Amino acid sequence: MGCITKHYLNDSTILGVWKIEEDIKTLMEMVNLDPDEKKRYRLFASTSRKLEFLSVRALLAELLGKEAKIVYNKNNKPFLKDGSRFISISHSQKLTAIICSTDERVGIDLEYMGSNIGAIAFKFVNRREKITRNPEKRKYHLYLHWCAKESLYKICDKEGIRIRNNITIEPFEVEESGEFRGKVKTRKIDESFDLNYSRYDNYAIVWTKKNYEDTKLSGDKKCCTPSRSR
Repeated sequence: MGCITKHYLNDSTILGVWKIEEDIKTLMEMVNLDPDEKKRYRLFASTSRKLEFLSVRALLAELLGKEAKIVYNKNNKPFLKDGSRFISISHSQKLTAIICSTDERVGIDLEYMGSNIGAIAFKFVNRREKITRNPEKRKYHLYLHWCAKESLYKICDKEGIRIRNNITIEPFEVEESGEFRGKVKTRKIDESFDLNYSRYDNYAIVWTKKNYEDTKLSGDKKCCTPSRSR
C-alpha cells in the first residue's frame, strides 16, 4: 500500500504514515541506499527489521525526496544528515510514521494495540493521571498515554526522563481522534506540550510539536534540546 497519509500540519511541518504491504525487493526498488545505509541494513537478521528500515527510507523519500538521508548519533537517535529539519520516527507491526519540521521540535509514537496493556499500566501511569473506566475505551486510552509519553520523551531529547514520574498527561475524554496536553517536569525541564492523537485500524498514534523559536523567546530554551542534525 505504501504511503497512506501525507499531511501538512502547517507550512513547516509534515506527517506521513506508511503501511508496509510490500516485500523487501519492492521496497528496495523504492529507495537509494548510500554505503552507510547499506552497511546498517546488512546488520539486520530478521525480515521484519529489514522491512521497517526500508519503509522508513521509502516514507522519507515520499515526504522529502530521495536525497534526504537519515544518520544516527551515539545514542542511536535518528537525524537528517543535512540538518534541515527536526525529525521523529516510529514504527510498530505494519505501520511506519515520520514527522518532520523546519522550525518545530517534534515527537511521534505509534503502537499496535495487541497486548494487555492494563497489566503493565502501573509502570507508566502516575497518580495524577485519569484513565477511563469505560471498558470499550480503556485499552485505547492507556495506549494513548503510553504513546504520548514516548512522544514527549522524544521531543525533549533528554536522558534521565522517567516515563511514569516525570511525564504527566492531563485528563481528557478519549475519542477516535483529538487533542490533549502533557507536561514534562524534572530538575532541568519544566515544559507543557499540546498533543494530537488518532486511531488507524488497531493502532494508536500520538504526535506533538512546538515552535523552537517560540520556546527560546519564552525562556524555555534550557528545557529541551533540538531534535535535528547539528
